[in-house]
Amino acid sequence: MKRIWKVAALAAATSLIVAACSDDNESSDTTAAEAADLKVAVVYIGVPGDAGWTYQHEQGILQLEDNLGIEVKRVENILDNADSEKTFEQLAADGYDLIFGTSFGYGDPMLAVAENYPDTCFEWATGYKTAANLGTYFGAAEEARYLTGLAAGAATENGKIGYVAAFPIPEVLRGINAFTIGVREMNPDATVQVQWTKTWFDPTLEGEAAQALADAGVDVLAMHQDSTATGEVAKNAGIKWAGYNSDTSEFAPEAWLTAPTWDWGPYYTATAEAVAGGTCPTDQYYGSMADGMVTLASFGESVDADTQSMIEEKAQAIIDGEFAPFTGPLNDQNGAEVLADGVAATLGELLGMEYFVEGVIGSPTGE
Repeated sequence: MKRIWKVAALAAATSLIVAACSDDNESSDTTAAEAADLKVAVVYIGVPGDAGWTYQHEQGILQLEDNLGIEVKRVENILDNADSEKTFEQLAADGYDLIFGTSFGYGDPMLAVAENYPDTCFEWATGYKTAANLGTYFGAAEEARYLTGLAAGAATENGKIGYVAAFPIPEVLRGINAFTIGVREMNPDATVQVQWTKTWFDPTLEGEAAQALADAGVDVLAMHQDSTATGEVAKNAGIKWAGYNSDTSEFAPEAWLTAPTWDWGPYYTATAEAVAGGTCPTDQYYGSMADGMVTLASFGESVDADTQSMIEEKAQAIIDGEFAPFTGPLNDQNGAEVLADGVAATLGELLGMEYFVEGVIGSPTGE
């Protein structure tokens, strides 16, 4: 029998996340009972052992399992290209009610399968297209990226910072720009040199890119990658490191500054609860530091107390809605104005970002 989905709006999704964090045992027991027969699957681009992107999603899936008392099927090491359609097709054919895809390149394959399986609810991480039974979810990592940039700007001694980056898409450009805004708030003459890898997870390529930046004389490394290879290079080179995805300070404690991190658990639980109740959230959910999806990792020992205090104050201003990193005046790397004085970027402008800000060295097209 064809399922008729109720559609969740953004506000409803937010309230669901709040509900997922509730301590109401009776409510939780009821939800778990409703979800007992729910079949959930998640498709990973890597493996939870990457200590990065997939690891952090796995922590969220573990929370879902613990909260609802169900077992989620994991499918690992699925490249985010057209071939992934076979994976989503098989899961849908096997009767999974809810399927999460955790990489940007899964979008078109998920859309194609969703059209053929209207009874299945699909959720696409970092996506930008929706359908009758497909929603997207991501968060304002740029908020914590900016804070990380403050730490890097305070740490650099020569004003040369390197950034190992995966693909030239808005998600990555937005992070590099937010980081650079933070860096130059602390050190107006500093530069951020970008080295593209064209991969999300390849420790060898990531390490080579980081080493090239270290050889070029940077004294801080940042990254939008899924492994800790950049941190290993920083440790060996005796320079500082700003990470991403999760708190991986243990891999290079002397190099560590801090990192933007994720808490996916409340979203995963709330979404599964919604599907168990007959609702497929098909909005474009965009979490933030305010709702806890985006977080900031611990500070390294080299981040002094004054810098930590300043970053914490900025973080609270972001959470309170009193400050947004992308607020003008702001120019692109060619000096053209992209945000007038006092004007904050809209969500649409953030999600469609195609430029680098002043202070970034490199091409936003990945050339």
